[in-house]
Amino acid sequence: MSLVLRPRAPFRLDLTVWALRRRARNDVDRWDGSTYRRVLVLDNAPVEVAVTQDGGAEAPVLHVTWHSTGNATNAEPDVRAALDRMLSLDLDIDPFYTLAAGDPALAALAGRFRGLRPPRFASVFECLVNAIALQQLSLDAGLTLVNRLSHTYGACSSAAGDRMYAFPQPAKLAVAEPGSIRALGFSLRKANTIVAIAEAATRGGLELESLASRDDKQVVETLTQIAGIGRWSAEYTLLRGVGRLYVFPGDDVGARKNLARWLGLAEPLDYTGVQQAVRGWRPYAGLVYFHLLLDRLAARGDVE
Repeated sequence: MSLVLRPRAPFRLDLTVWALRRRARNDVDRWDGSTYRRVLVLDNAPVEVAVTQDGGAEAPVLHVTWHSTGNATNAEPDVRAALDRMLSLDLDIDPFYTLAAGDPALAALAGRFRGLRPPRFASVFECLVNAIALQQLSLDAGLTLVNRLSHTYGACSSAAGDRMYAFPQPAKLAVAEPGSIRALGFSLRKANTIVAIAEAATRGGLELESLASRDDKQVVETLTQIAGIGRWSAEYTLLRGVGRLYVFPGDDVGARKNLARWLGLAEPLDYTGVQQAVRGWRPYAGLVYFHLLLDRLAARGDVE
């Protein structure tokens, strides 16, 4: 099955996917230099999706195909909706470029990565579990844990050849033993938190997708009431799970370093310092966060 999508210009699939996947070792969101691949779970069946781009940043055309061992005939609306959410296909970021034009350094950064869209995880649940995995770890170490979790509990697809794994569904993790998750390399505290969130999401006690209709304070209060979820995880979820583009997670150590490095600061930034530094970029501080991530990935040689 296939469809064609025409995102609002400018749009670059490569940059947006890199901002989503964060590191080359990400095995859930795959990028081979031309094709984005991911397994979605639709109607309880794995659907392997592949996306390529033609037309360049200013006239983007996305070619989407999907395969499933189940019935994928009626999957088009869900595939379309998932990609629109994850890749922000219809988001108008022209106001961001207007804002950036008034700041020479930001204008250069925005110009270098023109076409980047702020990505979102496929679900708030996936975002929260990623945040838990990354707590007090490097990105590489945290994503290794996410890969192991997906390989163990995620739906598998080999419809297009090699085996790929979806991110685990809440119902699957809700019945997992914390000790089994711990055996993958998670701390017992993280394992307990993941199972507790999955149980609450499955039983209806925690309606994560409804967080999008609440204000920031309510979202943070709801999430931080969960044992193992602090301010960083809550703000990370506001940006990457709910899509609040004005949020720059001030407790994100990597983002702090990226920001201080880009600003040429000799001293590290604390939470208050981060918020003061990004104040002039609102309501697009979160979009700057993604640009700085790409800037760092470019320095590593991952992004051109």
